[in-house]
Amino acid sequence: MYLNNHSYYSLRYGTISEVELLTMAQEYGCDRFPLTDINTTSACLNFIRKAPSYNIKPIVGIDFRNDAQQCYTCLAKNNAGFEELNTFLSTHLHESIAFPEEAPAFKHSIVIYPFEQLLALDKLTFLPHEYIGVGLNEINKLRFSKLSEFKHKLVVLHSVTFRDKRDFNTHRLLRAIDTNTLLSKLSVSQQGSPEDKMYPLEVIRKAFGEYPHILQNTEQLLKECTIGFDFLENRKNQNLKTVFNSVDEDYKKLVELCEIGLPNRYGNDITVEIRERLKKELKLIKQQDFVSFFLINWKIIQYAKSKDYYHVGRGSGANSIVAYLLEITDVDPIELDLYFERFMNLYRASPPDFDIDFSTWDREDVTRFIFETFGNKGQAALLGAYVTFKHSGAVRELGKVFGLPKHEIDKLSDGKYDIQKLDQLSKLVLQYAQYLHGKPNYISIHAAGILISEKPIHYFSATHLPPKGFPTVQFDMHIAEDVGLYKFDILGQRGLGKIKDAIAIIKENHPDVILPNIHNAKPFFEDAKINAMIEKAKCIGCFYVESPAMRMLLKKLGVRDYLTLVAASSIIRPGVAKSGMMREYILRHKNPERRKQAHPVLWDIMPDTYGVMVYQEDVIKVAHHYAGLDLGEADVLRRGMSGKYRSREEFQAVRDKFIANCREKGEADEVIFEVWRQIESFAGYAFAKGHSASYAVESYQSLFLKCYYPLEYMVATINNGGGFYRVETYLHEARIHGAIIYPPCINTSSIDTTIIKKEIYLGFQHLQGLEKRTMLKIMNARVHRLFTTLDDFMERVPLSIEQLDILIRVNAFRTLGKDKRSLLWEAHYKCNHIAANESQGQLFKIHSKDFTLPKFTITKLESAFDQLELLNFTLYDPFILLESPTTSNLVSTDLELYLNKIIVIYGYLVTVKNTGTAKGDRMFFGTFLDQKGEWIDTVHFPPVAKRYPFRGKGIYRITGKVVSEFDFLSIEVLKQERMPYVSDPRFDTTYNRKELPEEQVKSFRLLR
Repeated sequence: MYLNNHSYYSLRYGTISEVELLTMAQEYGCDRFPLTDINTTSACLNFIRKAPSYNIKPIVGIDFRNDAQQCYTCLAKNNAGFEELNTFLSTHLHESIAFPEEAPAFKHSIVIYPFEQLLALDKLTFLPHEYIGVGLNEINKLRFSKLSEFKHKLVVLHSVTFRDKRDFNTHRLLRAIDTNTLLSKLSVSQQGSPEDKMYPLEVIRKAFGEYPHILQNTEQLLKECTIGFDFLENRKNQNLKTVFNSVDEDYKKLVELCEIGLPNRYGNDITVEIRERLKKELKLIKQQDFVSFFLINWKIIQYAKSKDYYHVGRGSGANSIVAYLLEITDVDPIELDLYFERFMNLYRASPPDFDIDFSTWDREDVTRFIFETFGNKGQAALLGAYVTFKHSGAVRELGKVFGLPKHEIDKLSDGKYDIQKLDQLSKLVLQYAQYLHGKPNYISIHAAGILISEKPIHYFSATHLPPKGFPTVQFDMHIAEDVGLYKFDILGQRGLGKIKDAIAIIKENHPDVILPNIHNAKPFFEDAKINAMIEKAKCIGCFYVESPAMRMLLKKLGVRDYLTLVAASSIIRPGVAKSGMMREYILRHKNPERRKQAHPVLWDIMPDTYGVMVYQEDVIKVAHHYAGLDLGEADVLRRGMSGKYRSREEFQAVRDKFIANCREKGEADEVIFEVWRQIESFAGYAFAKGHSASYAVESYQSLFLKCYYPLEYMVATINNGGGFYRVETYLHEARIHGAIIYPPCINTSSIDTTIIKKEIYLGFQHLQGLEKRTMLKIMNARVHRLFTTLDDFMERVPLSIEQLDILIRVNAFRTLGKDKRSLLWEAHYKCNHIAANESQGQLFKIHSKDFTLPKFTITKLESAFDQLELLNFTLYDPFILLESPTTSNLVSTDLELYLNKIIVIYGYLVTVKNTGTAKGDRMFFGTFLDQKGEWIDTVHFPPVAKRYPFRGKGIYRITGKVVSEFDFLSIEVLKQERMPYVSDPRFDTTYNRKELPEEQVKSFRLLR
């Protein structure tokens, strides 16, 4: 009897989850129940999946509305009907056009027009699939309407959107948020009715007692509808089945590609082990019906190579020799003994996971290629993702609709309030923020996922068209996997942009150099100079190995080879560190005696990591070999560990079996629960070994470039948005390697940062406030010839005085032979006397009056403060900015002389990591540069962190104890204070009087 039911995926309208709707339907005795969300089918698949658990046959449809105005409710008779509804909805969402007053002549769907809507339309003819929906409050009107004559067309149309008054109040708040209006001014037309709730069937039957035919029509209509998808554990793969016309042709092509790849990857050293591994993989790939999955990824890589796009293939697919031979990944699974069962096994329904990284700039074109190649029949879509209400955001939204002032909203959002002192309105905000928490707010796009299905994508979902311009499904990755759609992950990564650009810059700066094939990283693994860099943690700018935490780990482990770096890439992850396995791995790595403490079974399973769980597949190994679970159960455990299915019953069942099996084998509970604790602590934060290996390969590629071409590599790093640190850190690193750094120059610089031999010129893009069009004007004007005078520049590049002021103060006109203060005088005078018309060239050249100005002296301090303002950093030594000289000359190289002693040292703050203790207190890890530009690492425990907080960028005087852990030196801070800078000399007249002749002081005052 309920034909129109909304979940909270009717965004900013509904308040009930699709599962809660099923619970309600079961309680009210329904055996068939539709879900008809407003302009979306987001919840439909999960609704269909869950319905059998409630003994309900699911029906799905859409409540089509223009804004809040209902047009018609449609129900899919079958899967074909669901597809046509999705297609109709998607067309209108893509083109942002209103739904027509009358629905199309659907072949497999039912259309129900609201009674009131039909009165307005004066519609009196109906197609076989069209019905008239009568609400509980419209029965009396029906008596006096011509529509009452259409007895076989009349059905009950009662909306279910709320459970109670609280739901309705929440709904009104959501509508106010959606319409960006105060709750008090929310239009009634934008709201549902408080009566839109589920009444007992007896109430509905009684209300329509005089119209039994309406009840019969409604029941018959529900019986006409059915829908089904395969959600079984051994469900069919719904991805595109073939790439080369047929399944047989696809497999033949895959084998052919592997045979081509063997000599390319292994040369003449193709062992029996390699052949056996390839045979085993190909057999399973064919058996599991994943041939096309590999070929699609191969085609993507082939396109990227044709465009000279760099890529990294990672994920569990990196455990595959087939992926290695197809050049999807650059990780040799034989060399690393990668666990085959993590990649694929007979129990695994989902294909291996390939995360393919491209540079941020190349990723969009690769995505376009995928849609043009595989989506021309509507079979490709981006994967959706839902952004839910979080406490802070919900408080801010609710505060606005309640009309609270900004300072009140800030206070509530930040949690800085005493609940006892809050007024009733503020308490309501907090109360309803709690109700909204976790509910979907709006649909977004998955970070990387693309679906390529055998059937049209609208068979599964409607799509919308976000700004990226590619159709996007209305469900997330978990629902996609449930129905057998497995994503292709195409990600953007700055590290690859660095590598690509660095190679281009090297070729330009060193035209005679012949670079090795960067994709063949194996020679880099054996390079003593590169490994020495890693051991000393001299890795700034290099992918995944430059952060303070990674520098610390590299030094503690003494990493000097590829395999140890692979392990380091995984044990740095939070799950491994949290479980204590990071520390245990380091202890066993450095001390062979410690390895004897390993559990014998765990040692046998994981000898390469000394019996310590480091990688995701270690969970599968331990579950299979230690706890006796089959590979299917072990994979459930891995997926549960990753957080995807932690709440599902199957995960709990596997946990119970893990413990029971171990007890049967005679293991002590103490050991069992310790191993289980370690497994649980991974919590999705450990890498598959192949994934770590992929990262390590890219690390070595960037380390090679950094080792042999550090200046070019630093320029590429800066031009790709840096990495873990700010631009000034990479400039500092370049300076350490012999670079001479210059601020932007009108005659030399480009928009990006450039390098000529050892001279690096900052790009115009680093100037705060300089407009992109200004940069383009300079570059376009300079194509013909360099600028010779300020007049020449102003004539060819007409700019506002504000834009000109930025360029002069950063000393971009230094090649003209005049100091910047004289140029400022000149520019201000000329801009005030000559009107700049950017669109009209000058017919006659106008000569300006020449000035005789005093000779100005520009100090380092003035230039440093100009750079701080315009670049956000200075190219000078920041220590010259201190108001008072340092009282200690200790630097980081002195620390080992003061082990376990308290020292005072000065450091320029680079970065801070904020973390929490087990008790929930905040503590920090600081990274500084000392007075010689070397690294200082600090630890700030909660009491010190609270008493001596960080106060932004600058130079700090640090008092602390020098400590060592695994030969890594750091300072446990006892006290710190940010030291004051000297007064800005550009505005300090006292400074100017002391340092400059009086005539310059007067001139400067007039100018500023």
